[in-house]
Parts: sequence; structure tokens; C-alpha cells
Amino acid sequence: MGDLRVSMNKKGQVTIFIIVALLIIAIAALVYILSPGLSSSIGRDSNNPYDFMQTCLEDDVNNNVEIISLQGGSTEPEHTYLYDDSNIEYLCYTNEYYLPCIMQQPLLKQHIETEIKNSISGLVEQCFAAMGESFEKKGYDASLNTGELEVNISENSLAIIFEGYEFTITKGETERYDELKVELADNNLYELIMIANSILDWEVEYGDVDIATYMNYYPHIKTEKKIQDDGTAIYILTDRDTEFKFQFASRSIAWPAGYPQR
Repeated sequence: MGDLRVSMNKKGQVTIFIIVALLIIAIAALVYILSPGLSSSIGRDSNNPYDFMQTCLEDDVNNNVEIISLQGGSTEPEHTYLYDDSNIEYLCYTNEYYLPCIMQQPLLKQHIETEIKNSISGLVEQCFAAMGESFEKKGYDASLNTGELEVNISENSLAIIFEGYEFTITKGETERYDELKVELADNNLYELIMIANSILDWEVEYGDVDIATYMNYYPHIKTEKKIQDDGTAIYILTDRDTEFKFQFASRSIAWPAGYPQR
């Protein structure tokens, strides 16, 4: 009987230990999830420059990309149509009636890459400065040779490439880091740009496009065309999986007031 009580006590202790361990793990997970700055601070304290730059840049770059995409591909678009409280850039335009539009950004992908690059250049400098200070606080000597900042939108990712940059830290031994790069999660921007280019080609050639064709060919992309009173068409391309949007304006083969628009 005594042995049975000892056995039961041991089992009870093991059960309590397991419950306490699970509670500790759950609390730690909740603290991590509910503390938005925690993961960021972990990355910024990292001794890996690649991780530091990824953490420092990622959120702000994503925000800038979203703004640029909602405005037709520019940070500060100049020739725009106000739609749903957003200034959306004309990527194809004519102020004449009955005539097809003229392409405004014939190299759209390259233009957007340049806009992203210009929008983050100051932030990149701040992140490199912060990284140098972080390593110096840990007793390292840190130095940076700058190069060229490049942005590359590809089929699977958006990459920020520090071409020719070299970050060096010394603490007894010297470590050099080059080929630095930050890759963002794929938001399907590349495909949306390619679809936009195709639509714009139709606008130039025919002054109109049947979006049902795109909906059938790209079922994972929601394609909308909103015709305005002056003949402007607002195109909204939305990735159904990520909800990421690219939208732009076009005015082509418009008709005077009183005539039915396309």
C-alpha cells in the first residue's frame, strides 16, 4: 500500500511538472506574439549583419512598396486622377477625345524599382549607421565602405541589393561582410506589373481592354476596371491570396460628355 502511494505521488509530481512546463512555454509564446518590438529588438541585437539589415529595413520597405503600388508606381505621382481618396498616376493618357492614349511609363518595372530605391535610400543610411553603433557598443571596431544601392523586382521576390558595400568589424579578428542583400516576402508585385503592362498595351492599341480575359487567364488575380465620367479608367489588380494591390489610371479613346463611355 505504501509503495502504491509513493508511485501515485511520483506520477502526480510528474503531471504537475509537465503542466507547469507547458504553461511556461505558452506564456513565453504569448509574450513574443503580443510584444511587436521584441522580435525586432532580437534582430537588431544580432551579431549577424545580414539579420540586422533585414530586420531594420523590412517593415519600412514593405510600407513604401504598398504606397507606391496604390499610387500607380510612383512615390509622388505628378499626373494623377483622384479616386477613393487616392491620387492614382496615369500610366497611359491623352487629353483628346477619340484618340488612343500615349504610354507615360514605358519601362514600368524599372521605374518602380527606381522609385523604391529612392524612397529607402535615407533609411538604408540610417540602418547602416545604427548597425555600426550596435557593434561598437559590443566592443567591435566597425567600418563601412559604401557602394551602389539596387532594387530588383523578380518573379519570386523583391530584393534590396547593396552592390559594392563592405561592412567590416574587428574584435581581435577581422570579419568582412559583402554581398549584403535584403529579400522581402513575395507579394506578387512582379506579376501585377506584367499584367498592368499588358493592359496598357491594349489601351495604346485599341483604347480599351476586356478585363474578363484577364480574369479567366489569371483567376488568382482580381481585375477591376472603374470607368469615370471623363473617360478615365481606373484599373485595380488584387492578388487574391495576399490582398496586395496595384492600381493605375488610363485615359484612352474618351468620348465627350453625353456619349456613353466605354
